[in-house]
Amino acid sequence: MSLAVLYSRALSGMDAPLVTVETHLANGLPAFTIVGLPEAEVKEARDRVRAALLNARFEFPARRITVNLAPADLPKEGGRYDLPIALGILAASGQIPGDKLDQYEFAGELALTGQLRRVRGALAMTYKAAHHGRAFILPQENAAEAALVSEARVYPADSLLQVCAHFAGGDALQRFDAEAIVAPIAYPDFSEVKGQTHAKRALEVAAAGGHSVLMSGPPGTGKSMLAARLSGILPTMTQAEALESAALQSLGTSGFKLEQWQRRPYRSPHHTASAVALVGGGSQAKPGEISLAHNGVLFLDELPEFDRKVLEVLREPLESGRIHISRAAQQAEYPARFQLIAAMNPCPCGYLSDPSGRCRCTPDQVARYRSKISGPLLDRIDLQIEVPALPQNELTAAATGEESHVIQARVQAARERQLVRQGKPNNLLDSKEIDRYCAPDASGESLLKQAISRFNLSARAYHRILKVARSIADLAGAELVQSAHIAEAIQYRRFEARK
Repeated sequence: MSLAVLYSRALSGMDAPLVTVETHLANGLPAFTIVGLPEAEVKEARDRVRAALLNARFEFPARRITVNLAPADLPKEGGRYDLPIALGILAASGQIPGDKLDQYEFAGELALTGQLRRVRGALAMTYKAAHHGRAFILPQENAAEAALVSEARVYPADSLLQVCAHFAGGDALQRFDAEAIVAPIAYPDFSEVKGQTHAKRALEVAAAGGHSVLMSGPPGTGKSMLAARLSGILPTMTQAEALESAALQSLGTSGFKLEQWQRRPYRSPHHTASAVALVGGGSQAKPGEISLAHNGVLFLDELPEFDRKVLEVLREPLESGRIHISRAAQQAEYPARFQLIAAMNPCPCGYLSDPSGRCRCTPDQVARYRSKISGPLLDRIDLQIEVPALPQNELTAAATGEESHVIQARVQAARERQLVRQGKPNNLLDSKEIDRYCAPDASGESLLKQAISRFNLSARAYHRILKVARSIADLAGAELVQSAHIAEAIQYRRFEARK
């Protein structure tokens, strides 16, 4: 047989479209051509495959070899096509039987020795392969990641020779059965943070309803410590959330690590990060920080130090929970349902209103510093709180307070109330659902009207106060939003009102 057909997968956003690898051997001058819109990494497969076949003691056909990666209009990138191309050449030249190849899908980069190397996006590819009823053969290093898809049939291999032996009647590859991952997930604990009762309460409310938070305070007051501990009080990840987050991480540059399974993502990019680093992109679109933080926390420290244009890219995903990336040759869409936690100083030097009087910033300097954060972005942040310097007695005392697992139990109970009542967290409620589920009592409505008039709040801020108040009521186990809940929600907008 001079023609062999195998199956692999490309990567396009969160999707993994099917790629048919057609290999044809014809008479004529020896040549090796790969067609089907291959990128440079795929074109280089010619040299890797030739060396791998020869070093594995196979014959490399001295014929005209044409490999077509269909569909032809889908860009192909990465080294994952090395394995199916090599197997296609062997099947087309009769060196291995090809009658069972259509029952499998393949992905793997070949070393020159014939060993298989890890590929990116194994989780997304395996999910699609399982959906189409085919088994998946891939490198051993990707096995545990791919087997997280419970219905998948995963057959890992260390080398090209092992894969060939599987089809030639030799030692068959063994199906990889993922054991339950029961390793404890250790987060930093809230009890390690001294004082800051008000900030801890605000983060508990944010965790209960999935709200975003902006913390303002002088250096060294614990803003970064508090943000790092938020993941530990968020509700436990569901299987679907864990699988979606793992798939996104497998698409990233660093790949998915097994210890990240069911662990809430925590991303903290440096303030020099570009807009592309945050939203994703590149010639072949990859997820950025906001997508890698999906179902977790995105922490932006020193918020005003970020370029303003970079911060503005957060506005759409904060509302929609998705990010769309358009390039000339490809469009991709990634989920980006993250909790934004931001921290900033009250002024350029950081010590505004400090009792020592060390701040020398002028009102104009303070205004320019705060104006680096646009009004539309600030309006989208639900809770805006101050994190003051600790008094000396709290600074020298031992850290006391509730442990994260105690707070997490309250947050979990509040989130379950939301899912039973409306099927989603409070931060995702639309305007009609806000009117239905977040309507306050008469005294709460009166208090809210006074706040709108006094602080000149926008319609978006009005809705966000109601959603935060609903989360506070859920933590208290209250059916109706009361004036006390509205009052607490209003005080979480103090920074915006003062600005």
